[in-house]
Formats: sequence, structure tokens, C-alpha cells
Amino acid sequence: MSYFPYVGSGPYCYANSFSMMFGEASLSPSVIEFATGSPFGMQLHGGAMPFFDPYGWTPEAGFEDALAAMGWTSTVMRGGSEDEALARLADGLAAGPVWVGPVEMGHLRHQPGMRGAIGADHYVVALALRDGLVEMHDPQGYPHATLPLADFMAAWRGETVDYGEAFTMRTGFRRVEIVPEEEAIRRALPAGIRWLAMDRDLQPPAGTLGNETAVLALAERIAAGCDDDLRGHLIHFAVRVGARRAADAARCLTRIGLDAAAGVMGRQARLIGALQYPLVARDDATAAAHLRALAPTYRELLAMLEPAAAS
Repeated sequence: MSYFPYVGSGPYCYANSFSMMFGEASLSPSVIEFATGSPFGMQLHGGAMPFFDPYGWTPEAGFEDALAAMGWTSTVMRGGSEDEALARLADGLAAGPVWVGPVEMGHLRHQPGMRGAIGADHYVVALALRDGLVEMHDPQGYPHATLPLADFMAAWRGETVDYGEAFTMRTGFRRVEIVPEEEAIRRALPAGIRWLAMDRDLQPPAGTLGNETAVLALAERIAAGCDDDLRGHLIHFAVRVGARRAADAARCLTRIGLDAAAGVMGRQARLIGALQYPLVARDDATAAAHLRALAPTYRELLAMLEPAAAS
């Protein structure tokens, strides 16, 4: 049975932001997400916070490989003082839109309910500075949103984001070669396999677990009684993005003829997506059972992909 893809909204902030910067030459956000390596694994960050992305992975860790696989390059600037960052942003905007992030989502007060830092990362495309406001396309669902400059700078400082550097922005997006989507998927696959194999020279926070070990630890934690903070993180973000990543990756693998591996990723997508209702309904025993079924799929996927990459 062929995998039936998902089309719809979801928390794909950096993939959507990249797509905006690429313009008419953009690959689809699903291929951009695949190219970052995000679908290839699961981690329990610091032994506490679950993410359906690889052990030690952060968006920043996946961006350069993704751009290269897709045939693009950009200029990245980071750090410095607030005044220096604002001057860089103004210079960049003189030439066109600027890709900005990570930012702390809780300071983006144009989003309802945001009143201060919540420890959530996000990416936006800045469009203009005028009258003490920043105009942006926020891929959370807010085109041409405006925000007071003080709030934008607090978000961009990212003091509660646990990766990257303050005031990171990208300009000078340039297509260096035309890469069809199927070729971009093939080029990105070796990096994805390295993420899945946890074959990266990274030092995540102490206690971080990956793949099967991480999933089983999360299952036991939920079976013992899921606390409200963990439940909120899962049902509002982690499950939604994790299921979509796996679903998009399954479709990408099908497009390059890796049907068996796509079947495993499709199973991952269904198991992750199936967590949503029991977690919302507080049926933690069922959620834990879904996670236990998910656990061995990372090992199965790696066993299928490694020979495919070597051929």
C-alpha cells in the first residue's frame, strides 16, 4: 500500500521560513524539513524533554547540510550587542527580507497568549523596520505581523533558547545549482542516516537519551503518570511536529524508491500521531503502549537505510 501524505498546517517554522526566502525556486517545505535531518530519530533532551528529532540534533546543526543538499547558500551572522544586531538587521533589510532565528516565541506578543519567555524556539522572516515596529512573516500563521521593536529584540536575544547564539540571522540567499527535489532527497539521506545512527561528534546535555532507549524511558514516565508540563509540550508541539516529520519523510523515501524504509517511517508517523488523543484524554496507559510499539522502529529503519546508502 502506498503511503498517503499529509497536507496541512503544522509547526514547520524554519522549513517554511526557508521556503519563503527561496521564493519561486523553493523546494517544498516537506523536502526542506527532510534535508535538515530532523525526522531521523528521537531524543529525550537532558533525560527530561522529549523531541521527535535525532539525538543531539538542533535546527542550527542541520541547516548547512540542508542548504548544500538543496543547492543553496546563505550568509549567517550571529552575536554581538543589541545595537550591532539591529544595525545588521537594518542593513540586511535594505537588500530584502531577512531570515531570523532562533527567537523566543513567548516574546512574540502578536501571537495570542504570549506574555513572556516560555522556552520555545521559533523562526521568522523579517520584512521591514519602521516607526518602532518590526514587520514580519511569522509562519505560525501570521503574515505581515508587526511587533514593537523592544519585544522583537527580546525574542531575538533568545536567552531561554538552549541552542544557537543571540541575534542570528541569514541573508544573501543564493541558488548555486538547480537540484530537483528527488536529487535533494538523495543528497540529504547520508546525513539523515548519520543522525539516526547517532554518529555525530556532539555533546548534548548530560542524561540525554536517543532513539529506542529514549522512547522506552518516555513510555515509562508517561505510564507512571504524565505531569501537566510534559503533557502540554507533547500535545501542543512535539507530537504534531513529530508525526508530520515522519509522514513527510515517508513520502520523500517513496519518491526515491526506498519503499520498505518508507513503510517503517509511515508506521512511525502513525504511532506518533496516535499519541495525540490518548494524551489529551489522559489515557496514559494507551499512550505508553504506542510508545513501546514505536521504540524498535528506529533500529529497523537504520537496518534498512544503511545498505541503501551504501549501494
